[in-house]
Parts: sequence; structure tokens; C-alpha cells
Amino acid sequence: MSDPYERSAEYLDLMIDEAWGPLAPALADVLSTIRADAGVVVDLGAGSGRGVRVICDALPQARVLAVEPSAAMRAVLLARVHEDGDLRKRVTVIPGDCASAEWPDGVRAVVALNVIGHLPPGERRALWGRAARQLAPGGMLVFNVAPPFAPVRVERVRMAQAVVGELRYEGWASARPTGADEITWRMDYSVLRGGEPLAGTSVEYRWWVASEDALAAEAAEAGLRFRSAGGPGLGLWVAERAQEDQLTS
Repeated sequence: MSDPYERSAEYLDLMIDEAWGPLAPALADVLSTIRADAGVVVDLGAGSGRGVRVICDALPQARVLAVEPSAAMRAVLLARVHEDGDLRKRVTVIPGDCASAEWPDGVRAVVALNVIGHLPPGERRALWGRAARQLAPGGMLVFNVAPPFAPVRVERVRMAQAVVGELRYEGWASARPTGADEITWRMDYSVLRGGEPLAGTSVEYRWWVASEDALAAEAAEAGLRFRSAGGPGLGLWVAERAQEDQLTS
């Protein structure tokens, strides 16, 4: 399988910086409510490691399995982990994806940020089922969803920009419908010097869409119950075993 991040990895950590401004404290707040007090935390699609750092700060002493399929993104992730002595002791970086990576039973939490849309419906349902089976009592699956929730066209828009030294980095996004429940995103990355293009790349990847209600119904079939978390606009959700949620509600 081709890796779209092979060409875009050098830009992604810069481009997600603004989004992580509100997302990081929201994730920390959610993790502070976790009832499970033992077990590893699995970070699916750990990317460049921003979530890993939040997890380790929010859950002192927790061990983390950071799962990332892209070799290019793992290079950034490993560098971030290795440069911090505490992370180096607590975080294990695993090559793999939701379907192939092995988790132990009794997982304290699963964090899957910016991941659900990468999963075809069958793999998405498999994730709900696996979480229901392998979460420790009181454990949680934390994930986010973002529009569009249906296969519609998204006009090209600048999603982020950053200035480093003399260079400006820009990321632009657009999407087109490519199936009954999927779109294809096109991401354009540009490096500008004095307003003139210096470098850049474009990548495309498939993204499966579903409404929040549809996702909740899928997860309910696996025995999970959703609740919203974080502020409006973040699209942050927590899934827990339905029977545990009922017992503590």
C-alpha cells in the first residue's frame, strides 16, 4: 500500500499545530476522568507524537504503545520520543495500523485522533469490537470526527500556515466525492520565500464519511456507548462499554 505521508510528512507537524491548541487540553481533560487505573494506553495513528506527549502528561507513569503505519511519520514520532528522557522510558513505537497492531488485553485507554475517517466501514466496526473486548474495566476509547459527514465536495481552502525562519509554509485542502460513503482529500503543501514558491507537494487519500449518529449505532452493536467531550467544534467523543456507563450514570 502506498504511503501518502511519504511526501507530506515534513509539513504535517507544522500544519497541525494550530488545531492542537484546543485539542490538547481537551484530550488531557478527558483522560483525567478515566476510571481504569492500570493498563497501557494505545495511541492509534500516533503521527508526529503530539498526542503521545499529551497522554504522558495527563497520565503520569502510564505506558504508551504509539502505533503509526507511516515510516515517514514514525521518523518524526521517534525523534520526539527520543529527545525526551521520560517519553523514551514510557513510549514504545509500533509499526502498524488499526488492523495489524497487537494490543494487550486490559488496555486503559485507546486514543484514535484523526483516524476514524481512514478506516473503511469494516475496519471501523472491527475497531469498535476490539475496543469493547480489550479495554480494561473503566477504560475508554477517545476519538474525533469532523465534517463532512456525507460524500460532498469541499472547495479548496487554506487549512493552516506557519512561518519558520524566512519561509512560510501553507497547507490547502479540498475534497471530491468518490463513493457512496467516501471522499478523496487533496492536500497541497507550499513553501514560500518572499511570497514566491520554493518547494511543495500534493497528496491524495481516501476518507470514509459517516454521521455521528451512524457511528454511535455501529459502536452500540459492539457494546459501546458514546458521549461527547471537549468544547463545541472539536468533534471529540468517548466510547465506553455500555454496561459500565449505565452502572455509573
